[in-house]
Amino acid sequence: MSGKITKEELEEMTEIFRKIDLDGDGYINDFELNELLKEAGHALPGYMVREIIQKLDRDKDNKISFEEFLTIIQELRGSEIAKTFRKAINRKEGILAIGGTSELSSEGTQHSFSEEERYAFVNWINSALEKDPDCQHVLPMDPNTDSLFTSVGDGIVLCKMINLSVPDTIDERTINKKKLTPFTIQENLNLALNSASAIGCHVVNIGALDLKAGKPHLVLGLLWQIIKIGLFADIELSRNEALAALLRDGETLEDLMKLSPEELLLRWANFHLENAGWQKINNFSSDIKDSRAYFHLLNQISPKGTDEEQPRIDINMAGFSEKDDVKRAEAMLQQADRLSCRQFVTPADVVSGNPKLNLAFVANLFNKYPALTKPENEDIDWGLLEGETREERTFRNWMNSLGVNPHVNHLYGDLQDAMVILQLYERIKVPVDWNNKVNKPPYPKLGTNMKKLENCNYAVELGKTAKFSLVGIGGQDLNDGNATLTLALVWQLMRRYTLNVLEELGDGEKVNDDIIVKWVNKTLAEAGKSTKISNFKDKEISSSLAVLELIDAIQPGSINYDLIKTGSLSEDDKLENAKYAVSMARKIGARVYALPEDLVEVKPKMVMTVFACLMGRGMKRV
Repeated sequence: MSGKITKEELEEMTEIFRKIDLDGDGYINDFELNELLKEAGHALPGYMVREIIQKLDRDKDNKISFEEFLTIIQELRGSEIAKTFRKAINRKEGILAIGGTSELSSEGTQHSFSEEERYAFVNWINSALEKDPDCQHVLPMDPNTDSLFTSVGDGIVLCKMINLSVPDTIDERTINKKKLTPFTIQENLNLALNSASAIGCHVVNIGALDLKAGKPHLVLGLLWQIIKIGLFADIELSRNEALAALLRDGETLEDLMKLSPEELLLRWANFHLENAGWQKINNFSSDIKDSRAYFHLLNQISPKGTDEEQPRIDINMAGFSEKDDVKRAEAMLQQADRLSCRQFVTPADVVSGNPKLNLAFVANLFNKYPALTKPENEDIDWGLLEGETREERTFRNWMNSLGVNPHVNHLYGDLQDAMVILQLYERIKVPVDWNNKVNKPPYPKLGTNMKKLENCNYAVELGKTAKFSLVGIGGQDLNDGNATLTLALVWQLMRRYTLNVLEELGDGEKVNDDIIVKWVNKTLAEAGKSTKISNFKDKEISSSLAVLELIDAIQPGSINYDLIKTGSLSEDDKLENAKYAVSMARKIGARVYALPEDLVEVKPKMVMTVFACLMGRGMKRV
């Protein structure tokens, strides 16, 4: 009974995989599978669990990747193992299953969502947007009902949450707030989805109609990505130099800069636990279930009264010796509440070791009370701490929005084994020989770098077959994290991806810069607009007028000309126009990754992507 997996089923499988993959490393190991089966009342002896893993493990690395998981599910449709998986997931505590029929298949599908997540996200949104006048029509939401799923339906809450996570992503002037109609709601949802994509959320399988219908698993999946981006924003060395206090003997800043936000958080928690004389933890799931590490962490980070702006708060450790796990967790959360940090977890979430919600709880603690002092150490080379450039951030967000795995936190470090680059080749329809040419992690202890370098060499080889211009770029450059040369390759991947979209819309006809420029000018002229562009370096573009007029030509009447600054423009005026232009492009349905500053400074590469995305949107006109 194998057959193609439908889009609906793919979403469900992603969700199921995520729930089994407790440590979030992208693989299921025997411990995680055992835990799932045990919780669901299908406990099996260890050897049988290992047998299942061996049976399903195609590349013999003793764990199951998502691809392997999908293949298995496809082969086992209707078989006993598949039924066991489904039963196990549905029995797992706190998971609600919603039956439904997708348009793609007449079989009933089940989408599960977590009540705990709904409860946590509703409380977080209620407090974050409490004073926002534009959200009063839906706030406060009741965390015990499904009101969340209807409240996000008009797009306003989603737009506001995106701006909280990455300020200024959406120009507030473009959000439709009054007298909403199905059309203006659709615009808000386009704006939210395309802006979420631009900040690095993976939204490939989510459409405006899904959000309007309040599909729980999709709403929660999107909200978690948005919230996480906001929580993790400052857990990054270039934005928070005090993190250098977490350096260990013999480490350099470069070593610390390679860590993901999750790894930094774990190290931060252990730094404080060590100072408290408590044992270290290895995760935010099984190791924190007894709340004792949390008690010590709160006690270490609470203000000691040495800073005038923060009055002293003493943590009451009495609950530490409480016998009952749930009561101990409640006592700990009451202390967290005194730091205004009782967010994301309930006592039950702590005791069950919910990895996602505990991660959010700790990230929020870090953001409010890092309790770190920047070391005054002469040996530290602070010059390394240059923040991300805009271009680097745009490329990184673009990759993450396509759902590459692992998630890219550091552009150069995370591409050094080329796994992400190879996934991007697949996205631009360049075939990758995963079985014979690619070394997959985990890499052997000996010869790790050799394996990564072989991948990088293969990535450059593929670029040549794709007719990329790679003069002077070798696999070693990617492996070394050479910024200029890595960016050169990544740009060509992004450019090809953008042009492919246009070629698909134009029945396969080749597209290049000249064709896009001609299309832009023809569309502007036919709509009676006065602006035109000569190329993507045209200094006139810095006013954003050509972009705004093109948007109005594609969707007549969409631009409010009263908001556009004209005449002799200051830099601030240009930036205001550019912010309006980028948000309006996203609102009419163009997935623009570029930033307003790219238009003001006329960065040719990013300018090209803006006009190409608008051309794609223009060609979709019915």
